[in-house]
Amino acid sequence: MLARCRFLAANALRPSIRTITCRASDFYTDPSKNQELGVSTSPDISPKQREILDRALRVDQAGEIAANWIYRGQFAVLGRDPRVGPLIQEMWDQEKLHLEVMDKLQLQHEVRPTLLSDVAKVTGYALGAATALMGKEAAMACTEAVETVIGEHYDDKFSQLKDFELLPSSHPSIPLLRDVIKEFRDDELEHLDIAVEHHSQRAPAHALLSAVVAGGCKVAIELCKRF
Repeated sequence: MLARCRFLAANALRPSIRTITCRASDFYTDPSKNQELGVSTSPDISPKQREILDRALRVDQAGEIAANWIYRGQFAVLGRDPRVGPLIQEMWDQEKLHLEVMDKLQLQHEVRPTLLSDVAKVTGYALGAATALMGKEAAMACTEAVETVIGEHYDDKFSQLKDFELLPSSHPSIPLLRDVIKEFRDDELEHLDIAVEHHSQRAPAHALLSAVVAGGCKVAIELCKRF
């Protein structure tokens, strides 16, 4: 029941109709857009605003690193499974794009990466592989828990980014950042849908597994804000 409520809450966060002609991330992956101000410059902002931006991007980048290694671990175990292998690959490919964009945002805004990136890789891979060894449903339960926390985390960014409303509206990097966060938030919630549709809630000790994974993710987010 708790997992179902979380799933419904996540769906409530998602726009009812998602029509995208140009994804915000395209500005960071299309070489022809490399020189546009929105992707090549950072705004002149106050120290407080800079601290908020640095902390937000540092956590997001670390989260995408961990997500990549979780899917890497799952794929190492279940990659050849004809049912879930392609699903894991599809979600992993999206996370690879997310990390590529976050790496470029980190450089654009001159944000110090987390000191815990190597820890994120090791623990992410271990979590992905361990849950995959427990079975397909456990791997999907891991995805469900992780993507729920990440989706909520991205939503929190919208309240944080209100601090940037005092920036000159002519600078394009902040509106673009907002759109990237919305795009990635929706991607993560789609991954949650996929996990639920593929029987994540049938995993043994689903509630306990979800609570442990989600709790670990929340602790990791707080640590990455500081280190």
